[in-house]
Amino acid sequence: MLLRPLWDAPSGTGALMSTRTGGFSAAPFDSLNLGIAVGDEPSLVAANRQRFVQALGAAPVWLQQVHGTGVRRVGSADLTEAPPVADAAWTDEPGIACTVQVADCLPVLMAAPAAPAAPAAVAAVAAVHAGWRGLAGGVLEAALGALCAGARCPPEAVVVWLGPCIGPQAFEVGAEVLQAFGVPAVAADQPLWRFAPRADGAWRWRTDLAGLARRRLQQSGVQRISSHGGCTFESASDFFSFRRDGRTGRMAAAIWIERR
Repeated sequence: MLLRPLWDAPSGTGALMSTRTGGFSAAPFDSLNLGIAVGDEPSLVAANRQRFVQALGAAPVWLQQVHGTGVRRVGSADLTEAPPVADAAWTDEPGIACTVQVADCLPVLMAAPAAPAAPAAVAAVAAVHAGWRGLAGGVLEAALGALCAGARCPPEAVVVWLGPCIGPQAFEVGAEVLQAFGVPAVAADQPLWRFAPRADGAWRWRTDLAGLARRRLQQSGVQRISSHGGCTFESASDFFSFRRDGRTGRMAAAIWIERR
């Protein structure tokens, strides 16, 4: 039902990601669909979310994601308000889970230590929804900047986990995506971009979404990056995939500071 990141996060960091299994929804949302705006039965989504909350042991703040670069600091006040419009959230409040939903896009979890007084303990955490639009626009850099400012630590101290997303063998894109990343749309392979024209001759490329994220994080100074490595498109039994199925559910990745 749940994935636990394998990473060297500071003590006091809680993190989980759901899969598509272990819930109540019927096909095509089977079974642990956590998305409320995909056409699933609301009562079943509510039951799925309750199961997810129980597994967390923390209170998730859900976002209204728009494939942008907005970052919000979230806290207990957000639990009774409308979901913030943002694609990344950070907090330094224990028991509040920054939460993002995905179904091919890349979930990114970040943990910042309480440096220099207690470098082994967590001071702040962040969750990021990184589709190609947000990634090209700088959502990772924006979230990292907000997290580091809140924790008063440099990017080099931040620990990052990249969750499962659509993989480089499945993520077909057009020239507008390369252009968004400042990459020339040429009929040749380039780092993280493989030229893969269709049978009708239309130019297309396959790109490595997680690889693009890793490179941007490294360019921003992040050194400790772990990755799940799974492909949502290829693993139909484990993950929802919008590219594969169209009408489908949503998974969630959450990170929080554990209460002491």
